[in-house]
Amino acid sequence: MDFFSLLSIPNILTLINLFSGCMAVVFIFNFHIELVPYCVAVSLVADFFDGFAARYFKSASDIGKQLDSLADVISFGLVPGLVLFQLLFLRFSSDSEFYSVPKIYLYSSPAFLVTLFAALRLGKFNVDTRQSDSFLGLATPAATIFVVGILLMFLNNSFGLAAIIFDKITLYAITLTISALMVSEIPMFAFKFKSFGWKGNEITYLFIILSVVLLATLKFAAISLIIILYILVSIVKQALESGKAK
Repeated sequence: MDFFSLLSIPNILTLINLFSGCMAVVFIFNFHIELVPYCVAVSLVADFFDGFAARYFKSASDIGKQLDSLADVISFGLVPGLVLFQLLFLRFSSDSEFYSVPKIYLYSSPAFLVTLFAALRLGKFNVDTRQSDSFLGLATPAATIFVVGILLMFLNNSFGLAAIIFDKITLYAITLTISALMVSEIPMFAFKFKSFGWKGNEITYLFIILSVVLLATLKFAAISLIIILYILVSIVKQALESGKAK
């Protein structure tokens, strides 16, 4: 495969995803964490359209699949881990009279469980043939959206929740929960429409409508809530489909 065939439109979009993830890492290290949501937004859009472009141009390839996972482990693995690390680091640093610098780094490091489990999830996804039309466990982009939602609520003190988010136990709980959900066997629906009609897509359309309403009313506070809603709707949808099968 020559150089120009590697630079197909889907692969270029995947590289944009990766580049944006790299920029998010740069902003985190340079204490411009407020710019991270913009980078994640670019990565999410590129990640969505690389698969769409591969199907549209019929250019799906094994290299594209591997490249996608390599990009995702940065944009949707390392980045959310670093965001949580930074929040924990700031939290322990604010109590510097109780914690030495080595201990601050040590106590902040569990945040990278999100990165480790994201890598595990992506590796599992690549070889799991059960996840062609839906997901098992929380997809890494959804996990990242949840973490970014938490970050935005903290930065904007949405509904006065910044103090709760800045709590050590809260941040550890978020880290453990997100990590476990990514490698769980909980069925999660994918936004893949076989048709755009209402029938057969009722739950998906209801989820989209509810998400728009939540964003319009709660703004930043809605982002993480939408991911929680997504998990709950996925569980309900699976229960309904299992009931019909019986």
